[in-house]
Amino acid sequence: MSIVLGDNRYGKAENQIVRITKEGPVHRIKDLTVSVALSGDLDATHLTGDNSGVLPTDTMKNTCFAFAQRHGAVEIEEYALLLARHFVDSQPSIGHARVAVEEHAWERIGEGPHSFARTGGGTRTCTVHYDGTDVWVVSGLKDLTVLNSTDSEFRGFVKDEYTTLAEAHDRILATDIHAQWRHSGASGESIESGDWGKSYERARNALLEAFVRTHSRSLQQTLFEMGTRVLQECPELCEVRLNLPNKHHFLYDTAPFGLDNPNETFIAADRPYGLIEGDVRRDDAPDAGPAWT
Repeated sequence: MSIVLGDNRYGKAENQIVRITKEGPVHRIKDLTVSVALSGDLDATHLTGDNSGVLPTDTMKNTCFAFAQRHGAVEIEEYALLLARHFVDSQPSIGHARVAVEEHAWERIGEGPHSFARTGGGTRTCTVHYDGTDVWVVSGLKDLTVLNSTDSEFRGFVKDEYTTLAEAHDRILATDIHAQWRHSGASGESIESGDWGKSYERARNALLEAFVRTHSRSLQQTLFEMGTRVLQECPELCEVRLNLPNKHHFLYDTAPFGLDNPNETFIAADRPYGLIEGDVRRDDAPDAGPAWT
């Protein structure tokens, strides 16, 4: 029997970068979590301890901060592309870079030019892969909590000897949206000249519009409608992946207190929870390559 080295990568994870852009007394804030992973001709460091091809992870960290300072408050996809290209094109031993960025939103407090409050409207995300020739860009968001107080039901499901769940004809539907969407091109200007900010806003709005307008017979149905709406509204995208935990709300029994509860007071249960996951894509979507890796 012989033992061989399999796939491997290394990098610097969760660099916390805050970049303030100062336009006179008016400031803007860019709050990022940046993770870098590199792979390539790195067998020697694993097999013999030869580090001659290893770019230190501390250098990766410094590069992330230097690029934030040099390039300013660009869109996170553009920033990730700049980093990925730099690491691959400047290092002979590196053949592939994955750069993942999360952007944490802040909003101004009143009319204060430099005062901000952290928002709860979800976290914008992106992941970029670059192999020296092609790029793959996946944008998205996570932790966007939404709720419909009606227009949701769940009935007609399989029942066996272990089923105790009653059918619901009018229920609360709540979830934390975790969504990622893949841009269509694998290389060339079609991706890199994209208006990332406008594309993100269109996709986010499409997710929310579908959630609002769908009379849900299951969270699975809602998932498909959300993904479909994104692809209809965003021709630059070819695939949407959704992860939707079902944030259960159960009607609370107020009868012991002599009170009627006509579907108005609920207990929110945080676990266990149903987890609905799905992939919605165009039938002519190009090969995903390493985009989801």
